[in-house]
Amino acid sequence: MINLRGRVIPVVDLRVKFGLKAELAERTCIVVQVKLPGDTLAQMGLIVDAVEEVANLAAAEIEPTPKFGTSLSTEYILGMAKMKGQVKTLLDIDRVVNADSIRVPAQTT
Repeated sequence: MINLRGRVIPVVDLRVKFGLKAELAERTCIVVQVKLPGDTLAQMGLIVDAVEEVANLAAAEIEPTPKFGTSLSTEYILGMAKMKGQVKTLLDIDRVVNADSIRVPAQTT
């Protein structure tokens, strides 16, 4: 949880969500106000390793997720996009940020 301009909002660490060791680095940041399914803006944050850029992509610019075989799960990958000569992997935010991710634990008294 963080206090953002007087509002307490939940924060999800994507490293923990994906079963990785939680680490903070110089470029670690929190992305706030994530769009949820149905174009709803959630008052929540996602801890990410870094943000390189923010870009708008048309659906036609997104290529399907390639098959990596059975050893690598692509459950959270929306697709791939070519931007400025580089291939970017796109997270499927609808799957990453689901009801389980934003559930706030009940407070005990």
